[in-house]
Amino acid sequence: MTDQNNHVLETRGLTKEFRGFTAVDDVNLQVQRHTIHALIGPNGAGKTTVFNLLTKVLTPTRGSVLFNGRDITSAKPADIARMGMVRSFQISAVFPHMTARENVRVALQRELGTTFHFWRSDRTLKVLNERADALLDMVGLARFSDATVADLPYGRKRALEIATTLALEPELMLLDEPTQGMGREDVERITQLILQVSKNRTILMVEHNLGVVATLCDRITVLQRGAILTEGDYETVSNDPRVKEAYMGRAA
Repeated sequence: MTDQNNHVLETRGLTKEFRGFTAVDDVNLQVQRHTIHALIGPNGAGKTTVFNLLTKVLTPTRGSVLFNGRDITSAKPADIARMGMVRSFQISAVFPHMTARENVRVALQRELGTTFHFWRSDRTLKVLNERADALLDMVGLARFSDATVADLPYGRKRALEIATTLALEPELMLLDEPTQGMGREDVERITQLILQVSKNRTILMVEHNLGVVATLCDRITVLQRGAILTEGDYETVSNDPRVKEAYMGRAA
């Protein structure tokens, strides 16, 4: 049995009911430190609801969530982010008419506790430019630093969202459908980017693209009708007849 101290995230009996409908049913999830862990399953399996429970968008009906052994079930979303658990695309590049650098700089202000202090002089904020440019370079956007976000191709916007998440220096990144709606070239680029940024941190991701899951993930949890169907590495879950029936046969 895996040492519990090696679990960065754990849920115990996590359950969410909506007027008699059980969307998440007694989920006991254990995410091991410094791994890439995927939640997969057919539409309606409860993946996004689990993410919403983890990041306090929703309150569980029953059960608990632990981060580094600390019960965070009742914690506020901002407190959880400060602890080091950040959901990408939740705090993402939400300023389409600002440049890529400016978006990352806003995220860096969050880390410094000066969020949205737009009245600060541009000269003061320029001290953040070096770190912002380093993050943009990390995600392959160095040449787009002065580009307006609205003008960026879709795949580049998703890379920028990862940069804004990295600005908060998360210990655990939650990625919600990071390759959704992308063409093959962008999927490959984002897959390699996730692999790169996973060094020295943990990633929990919801992802429909099984090629991405097979390439990236150390462990996979398969959900069906809100409950855990099975868990294991890709070879184990992909060869499970129940998974093939519930999910694999429907995958593109």
